[in-house]
Amino acid sequence: MKTLTLFTLFGSLLLFNCSNKTNSVPNQLKAELNKNDGQLFVIERNIPDAGQLTAEQLQSISQTSCDVLDELGNDIKWLHSYVTNDKVFCVYKASNESLIKAHAKKGGFPADNIVAVSSIIDPETANK
Repeated sequence: MKTLTLFTLFGSLLLFNCSNKTNSVPNQLKAELNKNDGQLFVIERNIPDAGQLTAEQLQSISQTSCDVLDELGNDIKWLHSYVTNDKVFCVYKASNESLIKAHAKKGGFPADNIVAVSSIIDPETANK
C-alpha cells in the first residue's frame, strides 16, 4: 500500500518552519521533481463543499484513490492534496498526463485542470 499524506488546509506549505530545510514539504517535492522517474502534476478538482467533508469521508476517498493507484502500477504516485472550500488540489508524480486522467476516470474523481510542475519555489529560494 502506498503511503500518503493528506493535508486538509490549502497553503499548509507556508506553515513549515523555513529553517527546517531537510524535511520540509517543498524540499521533498523538489527532490521528487529532480528525479528522472516522471513528472510532477497538480490536479485541480472542483468538488462542491469539499471543505465540509468529514475525516471518514476523506479517508474513504483516499482509500478509493489508493486502490486505483494500486491497479495502475508504479508509474503514478499520489504525493498529497490540499482541501479547500470547493476544490481539492492534488500533487501527483506520473510518467504522463494520461495516467492522471485514467486514475480520475477509474476513481470517479473530477480532474478539471491538470498542469505539469516546471519548478518549485519557497522562502528558501529568496536566500540563494
